[in-house]
Amino acid sequence: MSSTTEAAPAQAGRTRSLYRGDPGMWSWVLHRITGVATFFFLFVHVLDTALVRVNPETYDSVIETYKNPIVGLMELGLVAMVLYHALNGLRVMLIDFWSKGPKYQRVMLWTILAIWFVVMIPAAGRIFYNMFAGH
Repeated sequence: MSSTTEAAPAQAGRTRSLYRGDPGMWSWVLHRITGVATFFFLFVHVLDTALVRVNPETYDSVIETYKNPIVGLMELGLVAMVLYHALNGLRVMLIDFWSKGPKYQRVMLWTILAIWFVVMIPAAGRIFYNMFAGH
């Protein structure tokens, strides 16, 4: 029996993933992950804030459980995700609406990562200060 499809040639020493590992692709994946994670945070945030109307004592006890280093690290992760998502969203808009955007998309990616890193340093410092030095 003959086949009408042709097999892809084997690649020796293949080091990239199935998706070729282009930084633009990983930026797209990270943008989706940070968007979904931020959505779920907002969902939980609305639910726990709604407790104040249902039972203020329960709300106070839930808020008290948030005052620990693990939640502080989660807060740092949230800041990192929201900041990346916002900066990458600006990059995506420039790629879509600026005629030279696709040409400079890789440069813009490295630029937003640099801005993200520079902004995360003081943000992390402030969050760590709040976690360990008091409120």
